Amino acid sequence: MGKIIAIANQKGGVGKTTTAVNLAASLGVLEKKVLLIDADPQANATSGLGLDVETIEAGTYQLIENSTPAMSLIKETNAPNVHIIPAHIDLVAIEIELVDIDRREYMMKQALSSIKDNFDFIIIDCAPSLGLLTLNALTASDSVLIPIQCEYFALEGLGKLLNTVKSVQKIHNPDLDIEGLLLTMYDSRLRLSNQVVEEVNQHFEGLTFKTIIQRNVRLSEAPSYGESIINYDASSKGSENYLSLANELINKNA
Repeated sequence: MGKIIAIANQKGGVGKTTTAVNLAASLGVLEKKVLLIDADPQANATSGLGLDVETIEAGTYQLIENSTPAMSLIKETNAPNVHIIPAHIDLVAIEIELVDIDRREYMMKQALSSIKDNFDFIIIDCAPSLGLLTLNALTASDSVLIPIQCEYFALEGLGKLLNTVKSVQKIHNPDLDIEGLLLTMYDSRLRLSNQVVEEVNQHFEGLTFKTIIQRNVRLSEAPSYGESIINYDASSKGSENYLSLANELINKNA
């Protein structure tokens, strides 16, 4: 039975999409069958795996609307063993359209129930907000992975996100776990980076992944070529980090 993991943080620029794309690609290389769901209207995960966003006719919007069977929305990507349900700018409208619908927080959960068993992991790349789209993702997921960048405002907003997770657990999804906090954009030369690592480990002992994602030029170049870091430069530090994270995730869920 597949495990659904939402990658969420309402703060932008923390490495959510980078993590969603490269974790999916790393799990694929390790021979896991992966589905990536792009639940961010910016559609960066879609273009980051080589799909042309302009040509997308159906994707996450139709999935949540339940207007198209989930199976027929799945597209192949250039990453081995990784499939995607892509996003399109139309996804922006879904929050407004869901407002009057009954049980609107459960739309994604309902849509994914028919395909959950076809994959080892389903990864949802959430939008940088705590709106209805992210709420749908958290309600549909077994766990949430939270990327935190090693910068000054790292812990700002984390409390708010953890409170949202708590209220989702209480009201919509009692089985939602925290998969872990992932430290991203780490630069060992900076005292600040080391302070953030120390602080997060101190406050959230046992919740933080051992793997830390380091700042890496190749990692930021890869999306512009529509490739994961594994395809773009398998020998880079970024590739090494995400493969390590994938292994950690597999062992944790073994």
